[in-house]
Amino acid sequence: MKKEITCKTGLKKNIISKEIFEREVFLCQKLFRENKGKCHWGKCKDCGVIPSLYKFYQGKLLETPEKVKKMKEKYLRYEKSKSGV
Repeated sequence: MKKEITCKTGLKKNIISKEIFEREVFLCQKLFRENKGKCHWGKCKDCGVIPSLYKFYQGKLLETPEKVKKMKEKYLRYEKSKSGV
């Protein structure tokens, strides 16, 4: 019997290095600030880049909308007073 492949299948830590994780998150932060919460891929609030980077670096899946929101707030700092979004 074949096992079903899910987004949890084979989760491993450090698929990407800390350096790559930090560089890509920095790019998201920069675009978030410069473009008022969006980049060419869409609006940051709807984006899956930060959660995907976290999954590849930490080997942990953010499974609830609340966890995803907290992660984005941590890295993008969604506070209206700072970002203007």
